[in-house]
Amino acid sequence: MSAYPPLPTGPGPAVERVEDAGPRRRDTRLDSYVDRYAARTHGMTASAIRALFSVANRPEVVSLAGGMPNIADLPLDVVGQTLHELVAGNGMRAMQYGSGQGEPMIREVICEVMRLEGINAHPDDVTVTVGSQQALDLVTRIFCDPGDVVLCEAPSYVGALGVFRSFQCDVAHVAMDDQGLDPVALRESVTALRAAGRTVKFLYTIPNFHNPAGVSQSLERRTEILRVAEEADLLVVEDNPYGLLGFEGEPTPAMRSLSEDRVVYLGSFSKTFAPGFRVGWVLAPHAVREKLVLAQESATLCPPVFSQYAIAAYLESHDWRGQIKVFREMYRERRDAMLAGLADHMPAGMSWTVPAGGFFVWATLPAGLDSHAMLARAVTARVAYVPGTAFFADGFGSRFMRLSYCFPTPDRIIEGTRRLGEVLAYEAGVHATFGTSVDAGPGYPALAPYEAPGANQT
Repeated sequence: MSAYPPLPTGPGPAVERVEDAGPRRRDTRLDSYVDRYAARTHGMTASAIRALFSVANRPEVVSLAGGMPNIADLPLDVVGQTLHELVAGNGMRAMQYGSGQGEPMIREVICEVMRLEGINAHPDDVTVTVGSQQALDLVTRIFCDPGDVVLCEAPSYVGALGVFRSFQCDVAHVAMDDQGLDPVALRESVTALRAAGRTVKFLYTIPNFHNPAGVSQSLERRTEILRVAEEADLLVVEDNPYGLLGFEGEPTPAMRSLSEDRVVYLGSFSKTFAPGFRVGWVLAPHAVREKLVLAQESATLCPPVFSQYAIAAYLESHDWRGQIKVFREMYRERRDAMLAGLADHMPAGMSWTVPAGGFFVWATLPAGLDSHAMLARAVTARVAYVPGTAFFADGFGSRFMRLSYCFPTPDRIIEGTRRLGEVLAYEAGVHATFGTSVDAGPGYPALAPYEAPGANQT
């Protein structure tokens, strides 16, 4: 585990300079402000997923990379009519400044949505944010000092890792299995870190249809994790953007429903409505909420009022529960296409998780293959994915990849897996010929390897 970057004590890097025509000299390096940046910027790096967008979004490329929700099944005529009526009837209020905590009507709706996962909350304890990404940013801002430790699953959401780096936190990964975070490994990690004199601020976890691993914590597993958190006096940050997008049965009770004082809950309308409105929220204990509102006011003054009114009006006038069911069936069809394509086209030694909801499959490559090294070849073959290294703070994960099925049509998903299978078969042949090998990294075994019938047939 690496410490956060120290403040520079010596002179900056050598800079090539050229003589200008005038009396001043011109600095020729690309970023002339590098010596002025705050120390915290050393941890700010481009997301591996964002770096792929310019290529993966080309129409000839089948993108199994980004987790972009498919809103084609959203009734845009209803949304459009709702927005028209909002502006005509309440535009003066909807387009004005609002509360730093968020508007009362959307906070009431949020509490209604959370009841589907067993959470009984008061609107006063909800803080509206610009998507759940800002929610995580605010929580980290009010809790973490440089050098503090945040515990995360191995692997973990790339956007969360970026937030923690930006606040100069150290990330300690905790092992997972096919039921999510391992409570025994969690207890051992907390004990070891504290024995080493480290300050552990909170556990960040995605209990439902994990991004990127695709697995979910059972109710029993959630109870075990919360028991460890109680024993260790550990705060839990529950990130739950996919909880209502399960393919089987009713939603599992949220961790927040099992422990109100121990869990800070992050939610979002990006997956169950539309991401363009950028409305998320934090449900936190009362004292924490006060700090969140202050942090929100300093960051944005107030979250976008129009977006809050728009979503509240839509949910009031439309069968949003039925709409979520439509999304669930659509994503289930795409998940099934992904699993069928993997079974038909992947080479021997490949395994993958089987998600019961959400957007992602986590695949383990045959021994010796490196998902990061072969990405360029895959893009040349007109298929994109996210290498596993993006989801680890410590550089491991080269033997894994995240495959997203949420946006492409089923036919495109099948074609994408065919192209990917050809790339993997070629890379496996190179490995067999030249004997190269890749270590997945200590402590990060494949997650519940699943090998469908025929999955190992070339």
